[in-house]
Amino acid sequence: MATSAALFIPSSPASFSRAASISRLRLLSPPFLLPIARPLRFRRVSSSLAPSSAPSPVLDNSPYRSKTGKWQWNFDGNSVNVYYEEHEGKSAANAKQILMIPTISDVSTVEEWRTVAKDIVAREGDVRCRATIVDWPGLGFSDRPSLEYNADVMENFLVQFINASDGPLANSEGELVIFGGGHAATIAVRAAGKRSISPASIAAVAPTWAGPLPIVFGRSSDMESRYGLLRGTLRAPAVGWMMYNVLVSNEKSIESQYRSHVYADPENVTPSIVESRYNLTKRKGARYVPAAFLTGELDPVKSREEFLQLFGELEGKMPILVVSTAGAPKRSKAEMDALKEAKGVTKFVEVPGALLPQEEYPLTVAEELYKFLQEHCGSKS
Repeated sequence: MATSAALFIPSSPASFSRAASISRLRLLSPPFLLPIARPLRFRRVSSSLAPSSAPSPVLDNSPYRSKTGKWQWNFDGNSVNVYYEEHEGKSAANAKQILMIPTISDVSTVEEWRTVAKDIVAREGDVRCRATIVDWPGLGFSDRPSLEYNADVMENFLVQFINASDGPLANSEGELVIFGGGHAATIAVRAAGKRSISPASIAAVAPTWAGPLPIVFGRSSDMESRYGLLRGTLRAPAVGWMMYNVLVSNEKSIESQYRSHVYADPENVTPSIVESRYNLTKRKGARYVPAAFLTGELDPVKSREEFLQLFGELEGKMPILVVSTAGAPKRSKAEMDALKEAKGVTKFVEVPGALLPQEEYPLTVAEELYKFLQEHCGSKS
């Protein structure tokens, strides 16, 4: 993460074309393209589909089944097709149900959790698991309608998806375990605190609460006005796509962001990763959620105090694991580390990585998550 940043927002959409050619909107801030995912590729396994990501040694000797599906989320007069995947091991009887939620970002997708999911469901220890990974509406392979996205909208989706009688998590009430990254983890904790959902436990992996611009420039009334202008311009026809292409949808920007702070090791950022992320930014409606995320509309809280309070409200109600990372950007790591020994946090661990450890170091993250399941769910499996 940069220690300093410069933000130029044009005074009107009409002035953007000239401004972009002068400064290319010198937006040198932290994760504007936060944790993202690898391309969607499948190989045939028995009669079901499974990703072709390089398997871990555990998976080589443990068959698993995977399938994909669409669930319809109804919101504000819109019917949104939401993409999800289900993964389970060879013995699904009495398996613990896990929901894995991708980190909210410009190119968020289920792929970031696939290797972790396949590793955990293939294990034959005292806790057997099945995993569901879901794409957020407006991201990944889900529909991307032009909604007024904010944290409440995303929480509404999560609550409906978990509680739906016709969804993949039906009948998991009270037994569901949630693994979430970044903002996704914090939104899940917030929903649990409201008792809108009732998970058995939650694991927050590299949890965050502040969008890329607010974490650098703050939330003064002047900055909020600028964020609103930027958000509106990104959503506008024609000029919105042009701005989006400058800020987000170009391979050089994606590679730079990944190498500087999304991944801890720049050598892990390959041309194929950059290309796949770039392709995600070209999907119809791709700019609507980034417009909200970048400007802080998806932030579930407004301060560290509120962030800690969310976790504190779950003290004694369920086990909570926080997975921090050794190489996270300075500001993001400060928020993660604030949860160490915080009220409501049952266990705090640190793993290699930056903002997307579940994708960059999946086997290390899977090991910590499985230990947590053994410690708190073993007797129930």
